Amino acid sequence: MHNSISIHRAGTGDLSILLDLMQAFHAESGYPLDRTAAAASFAALFADAGRGAVWRAERAGDAAGYVVLTLRHAMEFDGLAGHIDDLYVAPAHRRNGVATVLLETLRAESRQFGVVALLVEVGRDNAAARRTYGKSGLFDAPGDRVLLAGRLA
Repeated sequence: MHNSISIHRAGTGDLSILLDLMQAFHAESGYPLDRTAAAASFAALFADAGRGAVWRAERAGDAAGYVVLTLRHAMEFDGLAGHIDDLYVAPAHRRNGVATVLLETLRAESRQFGVVALLVEVGRDNAAARRTYGKSGLFDAPGDRVLLAGRLA
């Protein structure tokens, strides 16, 4: 525990809180959240540890944030790579170490999964997130790669 922050691995009993936090996260970025689709996505993670895990933070008894780890094999790293898919800290709990403790937990637990590298997507202009991830040992990938994405029909 750090600054009255507690972290626990999330499960189905945390779904409502996670959806509320995720909705707030999306709202800050101006994106709507399909709660039904998000609930199904969380359920898939909870049902299969091979896909990843979710951790939830509480601070002073309040839901303070969450982090999602998804897993995939990466040829570049010769093994399992963890992708930090979501990291969110509620505004009232920012600058109190919540993100740091979530990332410390994720890093420690990732090793137990056999993860050899961590990846995260960050907006180029999101200096606060880049600083937070930098403190956790994550920096700009070398080269000038660009992330491409598309949904399969």
